[in-house]
Amino acid sequence: MVIAAVDHALESLLRAALPLPEEVGDVSFEVPDGTWGSQLSRITVNVYLFDVARSSQPPRPAERRVRDDGRVELRGQLPVVKLSYMVSAWAGNTGDEHQLLSEVLTALVTYQVVPEEHLPEPFAGAVHLALAQREGRRPGDLWGGLQGRMKPALELEVTVALSSQPWLLAPPSVDRIAGLVAPRPDEPPEPPLPRRATTVRRGADGSLERVAAATDPPGGE
Repeated sequence: MVIAAVDHALESLLRAALPLPEEVGDVSFEVPDGTWGSQLSRITVNVYLFDVARSSQPPRPAERRVRDDGRVELRGQLPVVKLSYMVSAWAGNTGDEHQLLSEVLTALVTYQVVPEEHLPEPFAGAVHLALAQREGRRPGDLWGGLQGRMKPALELEVTVALSSQPWLLAPPSVDRIAGLVAPRPDEPPEPPLPRRATTVRRGADGSLERVAAATDPPGGE
């Protein structure tokens, strides 16, 4: 809705700065071709949007804000666009048109930024106004494409950021890291003492006697 909002802001600014109340004249955003011009019955300022392009300005930086409940919200970078308007004056005669266009020019060059009271909704940053440089385009090029009578006009560039990125809740901050430590295993049991086997043999006199055998290997029976 950025284009509609900018249109509203420009009309509000022009009506207040000229001044041009509704009972006196109109601010129109229609295509100013011959058919439209022949139907006019009141003085009119025509603000014709003829081009929309990405601005050469860098994107607006990411933002951070704190809600009423204390939670933090973040928004990513916002692209900036340039809206190009051709502004012309329509009145009963050439002298009146020149006078009206002069007043429009004075109003637009007075403000480099649209005052907030003329904005229908909050924007991500200011709405900038500047007279365009034609960069080789001839004054009659636009009128020729519209098939209308060529009139003096000024070209206005409006630069505004698009509020295309939503506000998202920031992840909770990390104050400390509580690691899980595995319990220390019990000390291994003491290995059992080796068993010593005995062997019974008969002595020279025919009696039985016990003889100690070698130590059992570990894990042996």
